[in-house]
Amino acid sequence: QVNVVESGGGLVQAGDSLRLSCAASGRTFSSYAMGWFRQAPGKERAFVAVINRSGSVTRYAGSVKGRFTISRDNAKNTVYLQMSSLKPEDTAVYYCAAKMSDDYYPDVSVSDYDYWGQGTQVTVST
Repeated sequence: QVNVVESGGGLVQAGDSLRLSCAASGRTFSSYAMGWFRQAPGKERAFVAVINRSGSVTRYAGSVKGRFTISRDNAKNTVYLQMSSLKPEDTAVYYCAAKMSDDYYPDVSVSDYDYWGQGTQVTVST
């Protein structure tokens, strides 16, 4: 089992950058694929970016590809989401999630992930 806690959200202007962090507990962090998902008001939770357990493979939603970068530091039990060129439509609660997996290509579905944080709010103003 792993517990994850997100941080780094806030209020920014369109075009700004922001980095989210997700700190995980436990000694087996490197056994987990990690993902970032987001949920805007009135919408379902949606895939943003995922990374496999070694960090060698990443996958992105089309709406963030080229603007967001997911990375991880297994020595620090932390996964990051670097967001740049933020847009008002990026406004959402961002969730970190974990799934024990040795798959080379990490899953992208919300239902595939077992452990979730409480979320951090990102608001992008015009």
